[in-house]
Amino acid sequence: MSIHRAASRYAKSILDLSIEKGQLEGVFSDFNNLAAMGKASRELNLALNNPVLTSDKKLNILKALFSKGANPLTLTFFEVISRKNREGILLEVAKEFVGQYNTYKSIQVAEVSSASSLTDKQRTQLIAVVKEISGMKEVQLVEKINPSLIGGFVLKVNDRQLDESISSKLNALRVQFSKNLYEKQF
Repeated sequence: MSIHRAASRYAKSILDLSIEKGQLEGVFSDFNNLAAMGKASRELNLALNNPVLTSDKKLNILKALFSKGANPLTLTFFEVISRKNREGILLEVAKEFVGQYNTYKSIQVAEVSSASSLTDKQRTQLIAVVKEISGMKEVQLVEKINPSLIGGFVLKVNDRQLDESISSKLNALRVQFSKNLYEKQF
């Protein structure tokens, strides 16, 4: 079974259990923190995937990271994963859980890159566009500043990308001008 499929199944099971137990927000907070830690720390990823470390040591690492304020359901889930020697997919489970939580709560996460920071008016217009594209009730914009865009923005929603940047339009013009339509080509 692929890692993605297994992670998706584990995430679905902990999501359903946390909804059933009424602890969804606490578990989401823990998994969101775990996903952020995995993105920020290469060492955590290496430790969880290290075949030399025993499952008990990996579980101790997780318990040390989540010793304060962690939801008991999350810690129990870590113990189950540890017993099955599946710590290597835990960061992928965290990413999947966050994605499934957003789908459950009808939240669309969109990434917008612009040459400068967005104004409130631009932000509300982009949120309206994302709501129209996705059909979700709530939108979370992840804003990134990329000066190489010169102007405009690049909006990513799921697997769609809307590129309204000046640099891409200049590149399109450069390609168009590089083709001489008046010369006969053989």
